[in-house]
Amino acid sequence: MKPNLKSVLSSFQKRIHALCAGSAAVLFLQLTGCDSGPILLPESNPTRLSEWNLFTIDEQFFEPNEETQVIYPTNSLFTDYAHKLRTIWVPPKTQITWDNENLLYPVGTILSKTFYYPKNASGELLKTTDPQNTMIALYESKLIETRLLVRRNDGWDAIPYVWNEDQTEAFLRIAGSSHEIALTSINGTKNKDQEPPQKFTYFSPNENQCAGCHTTDHPDGGLLPLGAVASQLNTTVLDQTDSNSESQLDRLVTKGWLTHSERNKFSKYTKSYNDQSATLEERALAYLNMNCSHCHNPLGPADTSGLILTGNHRSPINLGICKPPVAAGRGAGNLRYGIEPGSPEKSILVYRMNSSESDEMMPELGRSLVHEEGLKLIRDWISSMPGQCG
Repeated sequence: MKPNLKSVLSSFQKRIHALCAGSAAVLFLQLTGCDSGPILLPESNPTRLSEWNLFTIDEQFFEPNEETQVIYPTNSLFTDYAHKLRTIWVPPKTQITWDNENLLYPVGTILSKTFYYPKNASGELLKTTDPQNTMIALYESKLIETRLLVRRNDGWDAIPYVWNEDQTEAFLRIAGSSHEIALTSINGTKNKDQEPPQKFTYFSPNENQCAGCHTTDHPDGGLLPLGAVASQLNTTVLDQTDSNSESQLDRLVTKGWLTHSERNKFSKYTKSYNDQSATLEERALAYLNMNCSHCHNPLGPADTSGLILTGNHRSPINLGICKPPVAAGRGAGNLRYGIEPGSPEKSILVYRMNSSESDEMMPELGRSLVHEEGLKLIRDWISSMPGQCG
C-alpha cells in the first residue's frame, strides 16, 4: 500500500530534518552534506534505533530512507512466521568488492532486518505470506524488532533493537527480550470451524545468540551475513515502486555500490524453495541451505555431525541419507537414520524439524513454532526418494 500525499510530505520533512540536523556523537565517516545518510559510531552503539538515521517513521508508515536499498533474498530463514523488511546501506565513496564469489562489504556498511506481523482491524496478529514491501504500514502491522549487522574495522557487529508498544522507537537490547504472540487465521475472520489463535513466545536474540547463526566458520570465524550474499541477491524482483524488474545485483550497480566488472564476475543464482517450477529436490536443498547450512557446513558449529546441508554435499550420506546419528537418544527420537528414503516418519531430519522442544528441535535457535510449510516440503522430498537403508 502506498502512502498518501500528506504522509509522503511528512516523511520527507522528517528525513530532511534527520539528515541535516547532525549529531554531536558523530565520530566516524566524514559527512558529505545532507545526503550523507546514516551515522556510524565506531566504538559505541546508540541506545535508540532512530539515531542511526536509517529509517523514517510517523503515525502511518515505517520507511527506509532513500539512501538505503531494500533487498529481498531469494530464500528467507524461518522466524515464527514473522515478516521481514531488509535493507543495505553502504557509506559514501566506498564500494562492495568481490572475493571467490562472495560480496565483501566495505567498513561502515549497515544491514538491517525489521521483523513484524500483519494485523487485522481488531488488532489480531495474522499468519500470512511475507510480501515484498518497501515500507511497513503501521496501522496494519505490529513491529517486533530490528536487527543490525554493522561492518566494523575488525568484522561484523550484531546489534539488536526492540520496538516499544507505541511503535515510535526501538531500543537497544543487548540481552535480548521475549514477546508473547498469538497468531490467528490468514484473514482474521471468526467462524465456528476456525482453530484458536496459535500462542507462543517470540524471542529476540541476545548478542551471543546472533553469533550462533551468523558465525558459519566455527569457532574462530567472525559473523557473516546470511541473506545479503551474492547467490541470494542474484535474482530478479519487482517491488511496489518499480515499473521494471532487474537483478538485485544490478540494483547495487545502479546505486554505485558495485561496479559492472565486479558484478559480471558472478552468474550463479539460488533456487527459491517457494518456486513451484523447480524440482522437489531443488526446492528442498534450497530450504535446507538457508535454514540449516549456517551450522551444517564443513566449517560450521555442527561439523562433527557429518551433515552438509549447503547443497554441496559430496555423497548421499553427507546429506543424511542412511546416515546413523553421531549421538543417539532423545535428540534423534530413537530413529536410526538422518533420512530414510521413502519414510519421512522414520527420518531424524523430519523428527527434529517437527519438534519445538529446546533439546530436540532444529534449527535450535530462531524459532518457537514448527514451520509447517517447510516441514511438508521436506516430508514430500523424502517420500519421493527411491531405495532403502541397510
